[in-house]
Amino acid sequence: MPQVNTNPTPGLTNPNLSGSRDIPTQVKNPELVLRRRRQITDAAVKLFIDKGFHKTTTRQIARAAGVSIGSLYEYVASKEDILYLVCDSIHEEVERGVADALGRAIGGREALAEVLREYFLVCHRMSDFILLIYQETRSLPSQWQKRVLANELRITGIFIEVLARLTAAGDLPNLDERTIEIAAHNISVLGHMWTFRRWFLSRHYRIDDYIRYQTAFILGLLGQSGRESRRSRHKEDK
Repeated sequence: MPQVNTNPTPGLTNPNLSGSRDIPTQVKNPELVLRRRRQITDAAVKLFIDKGFHKTTTRQIARAAGVSIGSLYEYVASKEDILYLVCDSIHEEVERGVADALGRAIGGREALAEVLREYFLVCHRMSDFILLIYQETRSLPSQWQKRVLANELRITGIFIEVLARLTAAGDLPNLDERTIEIAAHNISVLGHMWTFRRWFLSRHYRIDDYIRYQTAFILGLLGQSGRESRRSRHKEDK
């Protein structure tokens, strides 16, 4: 298995901001809006990580983005709008990576292993940004907080879909819906655990080690859950 760089590289590579349509703008050109908002969010995320959301000003963001403060307010109404766009872009990055891995996978348990690997790698690469979401989401208006949480659940939904598909194909033990749902949430949290415990884990494990151990753990747990489900059904049939 190829080794990967253990130092996350900051950067939001996804060119689309789906959340962009939720925020009003004075500019009529959609392509220009996306381009300028990408410029603004790329500058803002570095400042948010370095200085913190509350200590960062819109004037500093405008300066770092290379636009005037007046121009910035043509594309966003507030610093909270910028934070929401940053959160939305991070979720899209994670979702796209997992979806791409699923498209590359051939099938069987290897498909789940491929999805897990890509998800953990994205979480590794985006560690600072994921931590930013958890630290600063409370600074968003309630409507944006709900949207950010919905995005989190949408990513978990991808894992639910993968597990359900593999179960239906017979590539995984016959798992019931509740087991699949809990397993999907576990996968989501294990990816974030690398972010929250990176201060310790990165001193003792490479990201490839973490992926290998966690993949074995998840596959073993799913196998055990499947055996318990079969035993439970067997008892009910008697």
